[in-house]
Amino acid sequence: MNTNRLSPGLQSALNSQMTKEAHASQIYLSYASWADDLGYAGVANFLFRHAQEERNHMMKLLEYILQRGGKVKIEAIPAPPPDPTNIQNCFEKVFEHEVDNTAAVYKLVKMSFDEEDWATWNFMQWFVKEQTEEETLALNLLDKIKIAGGAKATGDALYTLDRDLEKQPDDAVLAQEKTAEKP
Repeated sequence: MNTNRLSPGLQSALNSQMTKEAHASQIYLSYASWADDLGYAGVANFLFRHAQEERNHMMKLLEYILQRGGKVKIEAIPAPPPDPTNIQNCFEKVFEHEVDNTAAVYKLVKMSFDEEDWATWNFMQWFVKEQTEEETLALNLLDKIKIAGGAKATGDALYTLDRDLEKQPDDAVLAQEKTAEKP
């Protein structure tokens, strides 16, 4: 008896997304190591935390596939891209990666909608919200770096940014959580 509740296409796409999340974790680990090597302990701490968050996303997908009776396929992940050239470039790359990941999440949402797999569609809504947070967080960081001087930021500005990132929360406040009383 077949107990798999996922279509072959959705199962394959979910496995691909799981691999994509594992790759994202490796990218964050790579960038965190790069930042730590340059003495940016706060930036490194922030990126190490996000590497773990991406691994948690991978595990969330793995567990979902198993719970729906699907077959998990563990695949090799590509090597991370080359090191950033500076702090601004690091967060530009983070933003670009998150935008790419959002596009992959949206494809899964559309696929589950088109197949009328409402359980998967509902499951993927968590990832839609998470990607909105990730993109917002990356945009906020790019704004801070721009204020600090961008690629030409001074040592003092980068020191302050580094200290701020060490303590910065890992979540961004989204527009749907804002009100007139709490802008």
